[in-house]
Amino acid sequence: MNSLQWMRDPTPETSPLKRARLAPPKSLEGLTVGLFDIGKARTKEFLDRVEFRLRERGIATTRCGKPTNAKVATPENLQKVAEDADVVLIALSD
Repeated sequence: MNSLQWMRDPTPETSPLKRARLAPPKSLEGLTVGLFDIGKARTKEFLDRVEFRLRERGIATTRCGKPTNAKVATPENLQKVAEDADVVLIALSD
């Protein structure tokens, strides 16, 4: 199995699923980038900077996340991300 074709879905940590990886977009132009904060220290600062740089380039962003890294994202939280964004950057920062 080629790691470029499959990715592990980390959302249900008790029983991870394997899903076929979607092809990345050729461009972010016209797309909305979801910036997902997992609740770790300094993640907000990192995402603030990423958001600033994306908006400089005219790329729309939306922010979402979980209050703490100690909890799994809720289905409602994940559904909101799926509805609001075309692609998602999940920030892992300390």
